[in-house]
Amino acid sequence: MKFVFLGPPGAGKGTLAVRMTELLNAPHVSTGNIFREAIAAANPLGLKVKAIIDAGKLVDDGTTIQLVRERLTQSDVKDSYILDGFPRTIAQAEALAGFSNIDRVINFDAPDDVVIERLSGRLVCRKCGFNWHKTFNPPEKSGVCDKCGGEIYTREDDKAEAVKKRLDVYREQTAPLIEYYRKKDLMIDIDARPDVDSIVENLKKLLRL
Repeated sequence: MKFVFLGPPGAGKGTLAVRMTELLNAPHVSTGNIFREAIAAANPLGLKVKAIIDAGKLVDDGTTIQLVRERLTQSDVKDSYILDGFPRTIAQAEALAGFSNIDRVINFDAPDDVVIERLSGRLVCRKCGFNWHKTFNPPEKSGVCDKCGGEIYTREDDKAEAVKKRLDVYREQTAPLIEYYRKKDLMIDIDARPDVDSIVENLKKLLRL
């Protein structure tokens, strides 16, 4: 089956997609990974993406759609996949409908206060990239990664004010997809507030796995 995972930043879509790949027998396809692979390939499209990201801008719909379309032509996603981070807009959803048929859309619902607490508390190691959390998974020594000894910090886009702006963008651009897919009778809503294991168990019940 082919899935789209929706939800605000901080709802855990990426983490849950990784956990569900084996259960659903569906590869995890994230736009972040697609962008990184395109940049690593250093082809014309990849160089374009790199220039956009280096300028601190969002990759435009046309470029994103082209990259996702190319990724979904590959053999490993012929029959199943989990799309994470795409579509983000109605225009992207309409484009996706033109080259792939979605079976289910999972909407991971989390209120703003939960999202802000999760993201504003996130700490990232500058050396190894591991994610810690001030409340849920703090390192033993403040400011130091337990895994590699590197410095840990709060990303600029994870600071509370930045998270609020990200939520505003989500509501304006991506939240309309919930009603878009609901009208197509593809939507399954799930509470994204519990821990990951609980959400996975709830998903298994809803999908009858």
